[in-house]
Amino acid sequence: MRFPQDWYGGSTAAGLKPSGRPDLALLVSARPAAWAFAGTLNRAAAPSVQRGRALYAQAAPLRALVVNSGIANCATGPQGVEADRRMAELAASRLQISPEEVLTASTGVIGVPLPLERIEEALPRIELGEEVEQFVEGILTTDTRLKLAEAQIGPARLVGFCKGSGMIAPHMATMLAYLVTDAAIPQAELRRGFSKILEESFNQVSVDTDTSTNDMAVLLANGAAGPVEPSQFWQGVRQVAISLARQLARDGEGATKLLTVRVRGARSAEEARRAALAVASSPLWKSAAYGRDPNWGRILMALGKSGAEFDLFKVTISLQGHLLYAGAPLPFAREEVSRSMEAEEVVVEVDLREGEGSGEAWGCDLSEEYVRINALYTT
Repeated sequence: MRFPQDWYGGSTAAGLKPSGRPDLALLVSARPAAWAFAGTLNRAAAPSVQRGRALYAQAAPLRALVVNSGIANCATGPQGVEADRRMAELAASRLQISPEEVLTASTGVIGVPLPLERIEEALPRIELGEEVEQFVEGILTTDTRLKLAEAQIGPARLVGFCKGSGMIAPHMATMLAYLVTDAAIPQAELRRGFSKILEESFNQVSVDTDTSTNDMAVLLANGAAGPVEPSQFWQGVRQVAISLARQLARDGEGATKLLTVRVRGARSAEEARRAALAVASSPLWKSAAYGRDPNWGRILMALGKSGAEFDLFKVTISLQGHLLYAGAPLPFAREEVSRSMEAEEVVVEVDLREGEGSGEAWGCDLSEEYVRINALYTT
């Protein structure tokens, strides 16, 4: 997949990962880019997130993004703040731009100092090209696949890419996600619309209910292709963001299937999203999905704890197209429904019958492999 016009990226191995895989990535625009940003709500946010918020408040355009993977550079004291600042300076020097035009990001193990000497030595080795994969390979951690999506918006293109597999739950963006376009969109418009996109996409993903210290989502527009129709633009952004959100859930650590939860009939869209996310996040339902157990009681339990308003005697619950509950338990062919849960995507559909609100959320099943991956993560 190619970047939009005047965007370039690449990565290299700086020796931050024991595996020797690429772990330092650089994304560059040939012209200043307007941008919208959201950072994790975790109170232990890493220096990269804090610096991003400070730059965002200044509202100046960006030219580049530098990301290291394997080391979160979080909870490393004042030296971590200095290391993050210095990483921006090193990238700026390589590109001959101002450090304030460079956004930083880190992902990996918390509490490990960032070895700046390795980053300084590796940055000049990054070859910038037009292929998106060259950049994305350098930002992965426990991911098992690249996560990419794109949309054509009139004369412009939008390309999205992200990383994330574990420590994923809402309270902003739940991973590192970047959407870049060559459309000309005013910064005020980007900032206004992006928050709504987050509510409908990245904030509706949960793998393990843990919100990372380093998460961010960024939308950048460099204007190289000229202006586009705003409604078409946001339709494309929503399409790409939801595709990436689904890919994140499917690639959850140890996952064997994607869980999709659709809720309609809520009193508001916010209540519908909250109810859907409660089901997608439930360890009990995730475990049942892994075992192909059509235990609809766990779905109902999660709906009840979500805080969404509903009447127990009006709710309906369907699983893989099979109606299991409609105000009371319904008879169903358990073995047939269980077989249907062998699919790569398991879909729950709920009607609360309280209003017009609807929402969707995505998660993954919970397997023994998730425990194994995280039991051995730093050992």
